[in-house]
Amino acid sequence: MERYRKKELLSMISTLGKANDAVILSRNQDSSGVMEVLAGCQDSAAVIGNFLETCGEPGKSIVSVLEEYCETLYRISLVLDDGEQCKRLYKIIRKQLTVVNNRIRHDLPDDKKEIVFLPYKASMWDSLESVWKTLSEDDNIETFVIPIPYYDKNPDGSFGQMYDESGQYPDYVPVTSWKEYDISSRKPDVIYIHNPYDECNYVTSVHPFFYARELKKYTDKLIYIPYFLCVNNQVKEEFCVLPGTIYADEVILQSQEVRDSY
Repeated sequence: MERYRKKELLSMISTLGKANDAVILSRNQDSSGVMEVLAGCQDSAAVIGNFLETCGEPGKSIVSVLEEYCETLYRISLVLDDGEQCKRLYKIIRKQLTVVNNRIRHDLPDDKKEIVFLPYKASMWDSLESVWKTLSEDDNIETFVIPIPYYDKNPDGSFGQMYDESGQYPDYVPVTSWKEYDISSRKPDVIYIHNPYDECNYVTSVHPFFYARELKKYTDKLIYIPYFLCVNNQVKEEFCVLPGTIYADEVILQSQEVRDSY
């Protein structure tokens, strides 16, 4: 299912508004720079419009307002020396962007929440399975189980053999290949991990793209669930300060006592 990515669209509209403000403030100082900004705004509006064209009738109705916005930008480019005309047209583009913003916010259907699980060893999948099973039953959520590759580490710290255990998960778990799902472009709402080590493990390492500090760039919420249980609720300090814990927005633990230790 195509995501509408409302948050990104609204962010782009906000950026256009700020660029338009800058045009009005600097129109008498750098005419060539102002023309470049106006052209950039038109290009961005075209990108937004092209995406909205794929969103059915609600999207297409917004495109017509964007076309009017681009026409107004062109009219501003012709009267940069006329302060009164610029102010009048500036009020028009602010209204046009407000209309676009409101229609995106209220007329486009909400996205399904996209949640990704990134196990690396199939034997550790049980630490994530119950959470995945619960969320996958929610009609407002789209879940992806994406087993990620990992490597043996050589004595000098370099990577040795790579492993991909995608074929070792239960038949009832729909697995998506890590080669087919582009986290950096899809930007899932939530990512679950159970490997906290990043480069800190001397024996193995997941692919560096899937280090917690990298995943943090592409999601609103990174959640770490340890794959191990703490015997008698005792946890060593070094497990509490690993990259997965530090970069995670949320860590799910087995008890209040373990939570207190973290």
